[in-house]
Amino acid sequence: MSTHNSKNERIKRQYFDYLREAKRQSEASVDAVAAALARFEAYNRHRDFKAFHHQQAVAFKHYLGGQDNQVTGERLSKATQYATLSHLKRFFQWLAGQPGYKSTVQYSDADYFNLPQKEARIATARRQRPVPTLEQVSHVVRQMPANTDIEKRDRALIAFVMLTGARDSAVASLRLKHIDLDAGCVHQDARDVRTKFSKTFTTFFFPVGDDIRQIAADWVTYLRNVKLWGNDDPLFPRTKVVVSATGQFAPAGLQRQHWSNATPIRRVFREAFAAAGLPYFNPHSLRSTLVGLGQKQCQTPEAFKAWSQNLGHEGVLTTFYSYGSVAMQRQGEIIKGMAKPQLPAQTDVATAEAMQELLRKLQNPEVLRVLRAMKEGGAGDANL
Repeated sequence: MSTHNSKNERIKRQYFDYLREAKRQSEASVDAVAAALARFEAYNRHRDFKAFHHQQAVAFKHYLGGQDNQVTGERLSKATQYATLSHLKRFFQWLAGQPGYKSTVQYSDADYFNLPQKEARIATARRQRPVPTLEQVSHVVRQMPANTDIEKRDRALIAFVMLTGARDSAVASLRLKHIDLDAGCVHQDARDVRTKFSKTFTTFFFPVGDDIRQIAADWVTYLRNVKLWGNDDPLFPRTKVVVSATGQFAPAGLQRQHWSNATPIRRVFREAFAAAGLPYFNPHSLRSTLVGLGQKQCQTPEAFKAWSQNLGHEGVLTTFYSYGSVAMQRQGEIIKGMAKPQLPAQTDVATAEAMQELLRKLQNPEVLRVLRAMKEGGAGDANL
């Protein structure tokens, strides 16, 4: 049985270039598309894409619904099915406009990759994910040992993520020169730092506690003054691994190199939360913790805008939509509290005075006369 189709490979390469260069998608996004196409081709026995017909889409959709997840052993989730089919739909829609395929591939046939509406709603439903409290993160950091260089790094790592809300990929690529302890900020420069959408922005340290801030600051000072590392050295270096006397690999301090990806950071989080007797929370969940803190701390729209901008969001709606859901426990407290007699809302002095002035006008007989005249079609007082 054929394991590939050379014509398909050529057109797929063109599509991947289109995604990278025209759609500006990341390699991770392109890899996801490639995986979806590979799965479809394996099912379709690598038949030429020119022979694509909507019946193939329908048959593959039913086949995909019966497949198991290789990790969990359970049926593929609706979300996985939805993502795979969406990648295929967009590919065949693009293919229908390419030379050599226009006469054989129908644009509308790609619509047959759509899941039923009910299943699509299940796949795209927004579900509340567990979020650690600031107290839980502080507890984890306090429980972590800090005797060796590796232990110091791991403790400072979690403290730093809580302090800045930086994404794990950005943290893995940060250098010492990006940290300004005097100004209390980190410059996430996209020329060096792997930020989302390659955005450049400055994050000032969030008010999450002096102890958290001090641990992160002590780590930077330790690298600069004790290890004598320079500006271009990594803020969180990878572990140096050597062959021990027993012939096994063993950690031996720090290596003056960046982590290649964020996997080690997630492992540090997993082990630290387990050691503290808490369920695992990934590094990204701490951003939701910070949004929840901001909802309590920020008293004005300008303050929350600054808080949102500090997370690297260009618009406040991004913060609300992606991270701003009310925790279920808090949701229950708010709803239950509405059953109790409500005290009048406090207003500022200017608003209160404006309301009183309005009431005085409405009680004035002349004003009442003009309002009645206006209601009845009279000219009224234009200066009212």
